Amino acid sequence: MPSTFKPAPVSLIMMATLSSLSSYAQSPSVETEVIEITGQRSQNPLGDLSSQLREQGVEFSAAGGVSALPVINGMMGDRIKVIIDGAELTAACANQMNPPLSYISANQVASAQVIAGITPVRSGGDNIAGVINLAQMRAQFADTEQLAWQQGYFAGEYQSNGDKWLAGTGAHWASNTWSVDYQGAYEESNSYEDGHGDTVLDTLYQSHNHALTVAWRDSQQQVISKLTAQAIPYQGFPNQYMDMTDNQSVGAHIKYQRHLDQGARFTGYFNWQSVEHEMGFFTEEKPGMMPMITDARDRSYKLHWMIPVTWAGKYASELNLGHELVDYQLNDYWPALADSMMMGPNPYININDGERRRVAVFADSDIQMTNDWFINAGLRVEYVRTDTGPVQPYNDNPMMGMANPDAAAAAVFNQSEREQTDTLVDYTLAIKHTLNAQQSLEWGLAQKNRAPNLYERYSWGQGVMATTMIGWFGDGNGYIGRIDLAPETAQTLSANYQVEANNDAWHVSISPFFTQVDDYIDAEVVGTFNRGTTPASARNILQMTNVDARLKGVSAEYRQRWTKVFGADEWLLNATARYTHGEQDNGRPLYQIQPLTVRLALTQQWRNWQQKLTVEHVEDKHRVDPQRLENRTEAYQVIDWQLSYAINSWQLNFAITNLLDEYYQQPLGGVNIAAQKAEQSQGFDNIAGAGRSINFGVRYTF
Repeated sequence: MPSTFKPAPVSLIMMATLSSLSSYAQSPSVETEVIEITGQRSQNPLGDLSSQLREQGVEFSAAGGVSALPVINGMMGDRIKVIIDGAELTAACANQMNPPLSYISANQVASAQVIAGITPVRSGGDNIAGVINLAQMRAQFADTEQLAWQQGYFAGEYQSNGDKWLAGTGAHWASNTWSVDYQGAYEESNSYEDGHGDTVLDTLYQSHNHALTVAWRDSQQQVISKLTAQAIPYQGFPNQYMDMTDNQSVGAHIKYQRHLDQGARFTGYFNWQSVEHEMGFFTEEKPGMMPMITDARDRSYKLHWMIPVTWAGKYASELNLGHELVDYQLNDYWPALADSMMMGPNPYININDGERRRVAVFADSDIQMTNDWFINAGLRVEYVRTDTGPVQPYNDNPMMGMANPDAAAAAVFNQSEREQTDTLVDYTLAIKHTLNAQQSLEWGLAQKNRAPNLYERYSWGQGVMATTMIGWFGDGNGYIGRIDLAPETAQTLSANYQVEANNDAWHVSISPFFTQVDDYIDAEVVGTFNRGTTPASARNILQMTNVDARLKGVSAEYRQRWTKVFGADEWLLNATARYTHGEQDNGRPLYQIQPLTVRLALTQQWRNWQQKLTVEHVEDKHRVDPQRLENRTEAYQVIDWQLSYAINSWQLNFAITNLLDEYYQQPLGGVNIAAQKAEQSQGFDNIAGAGRSINFGVRYTF
C-alpha cells in the first residue's frame, strides 16, 4: 500500500541545521546562462512550446507531437527539472510519453525562465543539467471593487504539413481583490511529410488542455489557485514500439504569498496531480495489439521564506530558506490479452505501488559586496527514498521450449531488497563582476545531484518484449533497470562574458562550461535480438549502470539593432552558436549529443508589420554511441520565414517553415520504428524532420 503523505523526521533536523546559514546565497541574476521569456500570450499565442524554447537554447529529443524531451548542455529528460507554477510533475510512463512540458500549451504560458548549469538551489533539486521554470497562473487585478470582465481572446492556426489545426481561447475577469482567468488549447495533426514528400508514419496526435486560475488578495497576502485538466486521446510515437492511446490528467495547485515584518516574505506551494495513462496501438501506420496502463499521483508542498539580512554589518543580502516535500506514486501494469499464450493469463505487473519521495531543505542568499561585485552561494540537502512492491510476469510457462526469462527475473526481483535511500548535497557559488558600464564577467561552481527514477531502478523484465517496452531514448533497444543504481553527481564550472554598446545597439556574450558527472546513469549491453530479417534490424538489450562522464561546450550570442534603415522602423539581427561534447571517461561518446548548431534570425519592424527570417545550420553528427547503435546524420540547413500584421484587436500571421523543403534526419530524433515495422526500411533510420509547411494564423482580442 502507498505510504502516508507526511514529512520525514529528518526534515526537521535538517531545517534547524540550515536556519543559521545566512551567509550563503544564490540568485538567478548571476546565472551563467539565464534566459527569460515573457508575454508569450500576446506575441505568439499558439504553436509548439518546444519550438519557442528551442529558440532560447533548449534542444529536444524527438517523441510524440507534444511530448518531446528537453535537452540542455547535452543532458535530457529527468536531468532537467521542469517546474510549472511551483509544481514538479513526473513523467508517468515507461517511455516518458507524458513529460512535464506536455501538460501545458504555448498559449497558456505567462512567462518562462531557462537556467542552464549553475542553477540556484532554491530553483529546485534533483537535477544536474538545469531548470525550466514556467508560470501559467495569471493573477491580474483591476481597479474596480466589483468583479468585472477585462479581456478575452480567440486564436486559431492552420499548418499545411500534417493538416494541423490549433485553437486557443482565454478569458479574464478581475476586481481589486479578485482575479479569474481561463486558458484553453486544442491541437490536432495528421502525420507530417518530410522534405522528400514521404509521410513520416505515426506522427499524428490530438491534445486538449484547460486551466482555470482564481486569485484573491488583500494588503498583506495573496492566494492563487489553479485547476488543470488535460486529455490526449491519441499520440503517435514513431521511435517507440508503443503509442499513447489515452492520457487523462487533472491537477490542483495553490500558491500562497504573505508579506511579513521588516520586508520578509513567505511563499507556499501546494500541488496535486493525478494521471491515468494508457499505451497500445491505434493507427494502421503502426499496427499491433498490447495494452499497458499507468496510474500515478504527484503530491508536493514547498515552504519558502525570504528574509532581508545585513551581513557583516554592511553587506545587504536576501536570505532564502526553504523546506520541500515531493511525493510520487506509480502503478504500472500490462493487462493480459485473451487467448494469448505469451501475454496471459495474468496481468504483467511492471511497477507495483512504486514510490519516490524527496524531502529537502535549502538556504541561499544574494550579497551585494560593492557596486561592482555580487556574490551568491547556496546549500541544499535532500533525502530521497524509493520503493516498490512485488511483481509478476504474464506467466511462468517456458517460451519456445526455453526457460521464461521474465519468470526467473520476477522471482529474483521479489526476493531483493527494493527500498533504497539517498542523501544528496547540492551547493552553488557564483560571482559577478561588473568591469565597466559595457562589460561584465560571471563565473560559477556547482554540485548537483539526481537520484534514479523508478523505471531506472525497478524495470525488472529481461525478455525481449518486456525490455523493449522500457526506455525513453527512442533508439529501438530494450532496457533493464538496476535496483542498486547510485545517484548522479555533477560538478559544473561555467563562465559568462558580456559586452554591449552604450546605446544597446549591439551585444555579445560567450558562455563556456565543463561538467564532470560521477555515477552518470548510462547502460551496458547484456544481450541482442533481431525482429527483422537483416543484420541492420538487430538491436541490443541494455541494463542501466553507473559510469563516469564529462560534458563540455560553449555557447555564443551576437545581437545587433538598427533603426531607420532602408525605410524600416527597426532591424534586429540575432545570431547564436552552441557546441557540446559529451563522453564517458573511457572516451566513448554519450548518447544524443546535439552537433554544432548555428541560428541566425533577422527581424524587420515597419509600422504594424513584422517579418522574420530564420536560418538554422546543424553540422553533421559523427560522434555516436555504439552501445545504443546510434546513427550518424548529415549536416543540413532549414530556413523559416514569417510575417505578422497587427491592427486594433486583430493579429494576422503567415509563415512558411522549411522554406526550401530541405530533407534532413534529426540528430536527436531517434530511430524510425514505425517505418521499419511497415518495411519501408530494412534497418532503423533516424526520424526525418518536417518538410515545407504553409501556415496561417489569426488572433482576435476583445
